[in-house]
Amino acid sequence: MGVFAINQLDAVRLQQGLAGLEVGDPIRAQQVRERARASIARLALDFPGDPVTGILDEGETAETRFAEFANDEPCPALDPQTGLCDLYAARPLTCRVFGPPVQSENGLGVCELCYHGATEDQIAACEMAVDPEAMEPALLDELERSTGRRGRTIVAFALADQAT
Repeated sequence: MGVFAINQLDAVRLQQGLAGLEVGDPIRAQQVRERARASIARLALDFPGDPVTGILDEGETAETRFAEFANDEPCPALDPQTGLCDLYAARPLTCRVFGPPVQSENGLGVCELCYHGATEDQIAACEMAVDPEAMEPALLDELERSTGRRGRTIVAFALADQAT
């Protein structure tokens, strides 16, 4: 629940996952597209960025605005009947690392539901390196140069781009 920013690598991964779902289960793929379109329709008026392209604004004011934006919006990849992600294998990095402690500029980020009662040392022992070989910045730069798409977006816009 709640929107979160994704980079263009995540957007491409989601789009490829949706294309694969289209081949294997076109009805489910169409349902994902419809949920993405409905999400955009609900979010467009207050979207903290360009509501046409889905690119989020940058800067401190934009970050503050985004922090309060659409925290109750369901992810369009989430099947409301089953509660499962229809694009699980193609899910964004944020979803892939949810749960394990992950280092950020604010320190070690921890899901309070996963480590209830654990000591700081126990939590630190579970830390996961998100990009241990530091490949993501170069891959993201290459993708952005080759496609011309720059900036962060949200899942709904990444999936709606695939709408036919």
